Amino acid sequence: MVDTTAGGGEQHGRDGGERSGRDGGGGIRTFPFPVDRSVLGVGMQIAPMGPGRAWRADAPPDRVHRIDFHIVMLFDGGPVRHMIDFTEYEATAGDLLWIRPGQVHRFSRSGEYRGTVLAMQPGFLPRATVEATGLYRYDRPPLLRPGPAQLAALQAGLDQLGREYEDTATLPLSLHIAVLRHCLTAFLLRLAHLSASPAESARGPADTTFTLFRDAVEDGFATNHSVSAYADALGYSRRTLVRAVRAATGETPKAFIDKRVILEAKRLLAHTGLPIGRVGAAVGFPDAANFSKFFLQHTDTTPAAFRAGLR
Repeated sequence: MVDTTAGGGEQHGRDGGERSGRDGGGGIRTFPFPVDRSVLGVGMQIAPMGPGRAWRADAPPDRVHRIDFHIVMLFDGGPVRHMIDFTEYEATAGDLLWIRPGQVHRFSRSGEYRGTVLAMQPGFLPRATVEATGLYRYDRPPLLRPGPAQLAALQAGLDQLGREYEDTATLPLSLHIAVLRHCLTAFLLRLAHLSASPAESARGPADTTFTLFRDAVEDGFATNHSVSAYADALGYSRRTLVRAVRAATGETPKAFIDKRVILEAKRLLAHTGLPIGRVGAAVGFPDAANFSKFFLQHTDTTPAAFRAGLR
């Protein structure tokens, strides 16, 4: 059973293992991929959602938290309201919700989660597949509404993936995992096509330069806000990095870094009781005044006013 099949109910990570939820020193609790509950310990899980399939006992479904793996929920009932990074999404039969590692989310007690849930551990798929499927495109919408033909294809892909996941007898483990990866890739390519804008589809998948930059920012945004430092660490010229990021996202590397910093600051301001100075320090601003200035510049409000507006 998938550990996230909610019956009423991140820190971006690349490792698995069963650990208790961690909160980053007073921050938002993060839960790891539940390897011990996966069939044969593979890096994915698939299972039905429905009554009696509870979220873990130490993670109340209506409390905000993060996961360090991917979750895709395909609903065959509803409506269900689910919060992901400050936005309430209402999903019903035929809709999909894609929650990426590190996103802050909260299950709802007001509706029944019915359908199928897929969990994927970072690192289960090769980098080429990660790039082609946009696994870490946090700018894409979590809620997807496929048309009838798209939904039929996605459901068929998910059904096939489920059958292969449960079939542990006909192949040795190495081939079993290889088949799972192929089936999962096919499903995710369809999902990525559905989630991409027409402009993104015309551009094609992001190149390796942007992917490496994005990963480096995800790992280092809390201490490193320098485009030149990222370029040097990755072995690219600043011009090459600017060109790759602009082609992939339409924005500059500096804007990409700043957006990631602001998102994390908002998450901590909204969902923790950390003092504003500690929130600033957590995203790379040891000086509270500099953090407030940066936050105001990018959001047109102060950290204190942003937090107060959510209370």
